[in-house]
Amino acid sequence: MRITTVFRRFLRVQETIVESVDVAPEGLYLQVRPRWRSPRCGCCGRKAAGYDRAEARAWRHLSLGQMSVHLIYAPRRVDCGRCGVKGEALPWAKGNTRFTLEFEELAAYLTQVTDKTKVTELMGIAWQTVGSIVERVVARNLDPGRLDGLRSIGVDEFSYRKRHRYLTIVVDHDRKRVIWAAEGKSAETLQKFFAELGPTRSGNLKNVTIDMSEAYVKAVTAAAPQAKIIFDRFHVQRLASDALDEVRRSMVRELDDQEEASAIKGTRFTLLKNPWNLTRSQAQKLSRVQATNKRLYRGYLLKETLARALDYVQPARAEKTLREWLGWASRSKLKPFVKTARTVRKHFDGILAYVKERLTNGFTEGINTKLRMITRRAFGFHSAASLVAMLFLTCGGITLAPPLPSTHPQVP
Repeated sequence: MRITTVFRRFLRVQETIVESVDVAPEGLYLQVRPRWRSPRCGCCGRKAAGYDRAEARAWRHLSLGQMSVHLIYAPRRVDCGRCGVKGEALPWAKGNTRFTLEFEELAAYLTQVTDKTKVTELMGIAWQTVGSIVERVVARNLDPGRLDGLRSIGVDEFSYRKRHRYLTIVVDHDRKRVIWAAEGKSAETLQKFFAELGPTRSGNLKNVTIDMSEAYVKAVTAAAPQAKIIFDRFHVQRLASDALDEVRRSMVRELDDQEEASAIKGTRFTLLKNPWNLTRSQAQKLSRVQATNKRLYRGYLLKETLARALDYVQPARAEKTLREWLGWASRSKLKPFVKTARTVRKHFDGILAYVKERLTNGFTEGINTKLRMITRRAFGFHSAASLVAMLFLTCGGITLAPPLPSTHPQVP
C-alpha cells in the first residue's frame, strides 16, 4: 500500500486525495487536493469556473502521536453565477480558518466538558483560538429550526459580569434546550427574540414562564397576548422568604437585650428551611420562637401557608387559599408581608396559572447554574458573544461526534 493511501485513510476526510507526504522536525506536511476536478463555490457548493489561485496555505489537522499534522493546498477562487467571486469549497475545512473540521470538532467537544485552558494544553492552540473555534462550530451545528413549533417557553436573565451585565435566555420547555440568548435584560432585548420568532410563530405560543420582571411581562404581552404568563413558583415563594427574613432582621435591630437578639439572629436558616428538613435542634429552635415570639412565628406561618397554597393541584382550592392568604398578610401588621401581599395581588393570575399548568423556570435556573460554573472555570468572559456561543454549545442541543478512536475490549 502506498504511503499516500495510508495517510489518506488516516485523515478520515472524504473526497480528499493525498499527493505527497513530507516529514519535518515540527511535524508532518501532507500535500492534498479535493477529489473533484471542477472547483465548487464555498457558499452554495455549486460547480463554478475558476477565477485565480492563492498561495499555498496550511490547515492544522489532528496530531499523529506527538507529531502535528498539516494539510497543504493552494486554494482557488471561483466566479459563481449565484454568489459572485468566492473561495472554493474544501472537503477538510469551511470558512476562513486554519484548522480542519475534525480538529475543530474535537476542540469544541473538549470545551463542552472542561475549561479552555486545558483545551489549549491538549490541542496546542491559543486561548482566544478556542473561543473562535467554538463560535464556528456552533454556527455550523446549531439547529436552524429551533424556533419552530414552540408552545411553552421560559425566559430568565443571567448576570455574567459585574456592573449589571446581563444575558436574556429563552428555553424550550418541551425540548429542554436553549433556543435564544442575547445581551441585556430589558423589554427591548426580549422584543428582539419575538421579532426573530415572527408574528405567526409568536401567535402559536401557549405558555411563557418568567419571573416577576415588568420588562419581560411588557414584551410578552405586546408580542404574544394570547400566551398564558406563568410566574415562577420559586420567585413567588422567595418573596415570602425575603419578607420573613426582613421581619427577623428588624426585630434584631429593635431588641436592646443582646442575648435575645443573638437568639433570634440564630434562627435564620431554621425559619427559611422546609419544615420536613429540620434537624432536631432546629425543630427545638422553632418551638422556642413559637412560644416566645408571636410576631416572628406569624411571619413563619405566612411563608409556609403561601407554599402550601401553591402545592394544591386543584385550581379552585389554590385560589381560595391564596385569597385567604392575601387577607391574612394584609392584616398581619408585618410591613414586609403587607408589601408582599400587594405584589402577589398584582400578579395573582400569573401565580395561579402555575397551579393549572405546573410549569416553572426550574430548567432555566438549572441552565443559569451551569452557566455560572462555565463562567467560573473560564474566569469570566470579555464579551457576551463568547458566552452565548458556550451557552449554545453546552445547552443548545448540539451533539458533537469528534473523531475519537474506536472502542476496544479493555486489556487485562
